[in-house]
Amino acid sequence: MTTSINGGATDARTDRQVDVRTPAGETSGSVTLPGELFDASANVSLMHQVVVAQLAAARQGTHATKTRGQVSGGGIKPYRQKGTGRARQGSIRAPQFTGGGTVHGPQPRDYSQKTPKKMKAAALRGALSDRARENRVHVVSTFVDGDAPRTKAALATLESITRAKRVLVVLDRDDVLNWVSLRNVPQVHLLEAGQLNTYDVLVADEVVFTEAALAEFVAGPAKGREVAKPDLRTPDVPGAIPSIQPAEGTTDLDVATGTDTDEETPASEPASSPAGTAAPLTRPTSASEETK
Repeated sequence: MTTSINGGATDARTDRQVDVRTPAGETSGSVTLPGELFDASANVSLMHQVVVAQLAAARQGTHATKTRGQVSGGGIKPYRQKGTGRARQGSIRAPQFTGGGTVHGPQPRDYSQKTPKKMKAAALRGALSDRARENRVHVVSTFVDGDAPRTKAALATLESITRAKRVLVVLDRDDVLNWVSLRNVPQVHLLEAGQLNTYDVLVADEVVFTEAALAEFVAGPAKGREVAKPDLRTPDVPGAIPSIQPAEGTTDLDVATGTDTDEETPASEPASSPAGTAAPLTRPTSASEETK
């Protein structure tokens, strides 16, 4: 038994072994699909919620209609109020007229929904696990041998693995060769390892990773797993910000302002008077007194 993020017990997850295929159609070994990512329980309602939110965020939301006040024209009464036998009308841009304004029509809005990262990560794990249980997750070393992109060779490698109508191919970020080779194939959807999402996994019939992309995905972000974060307040951690401790006899305010309390500021001394007598106190004179 394993423990979930929320602390509850979940079913035991087992790693899966998948053969690595080569462009020649041979097997060059096998790789491990971690059970944490490829053998998780599939929560259908959670995946549905995440997919709906993803499709809603993709909506442009720029639809707009004009009300009767926004349609040009119609500023004059079409005919007199009485004596025509017809219903009274005040404008030809009223909603009941052809070419008039729209009542309660759509206006520009934002359709995006806020979905927690852990929910999206759990939905992605469930989608990948569902495909892995049905043996629809494949791994290839590369699609093209050599340094020049070749769509024909890449398509032949793909057809040796699967002939599905919708294939999701996951590449690593720097794999320009395979990207250029497969980008014009209609039934192939290309993604980087960091772009993998629930919707594209569920829409595709088969998921094909390159060996480098799988390693990048497995070693990537936490994907909803709890990972101990470094404490930036601890100087022992590489890249940490060392905390500034005030010196003895100083305060935090002195450290922040750069004031040195060890240096004594000389106090202002009063002007000395002759023979040790106190100087007489005088009051300032006004301009009117000076003229007198």
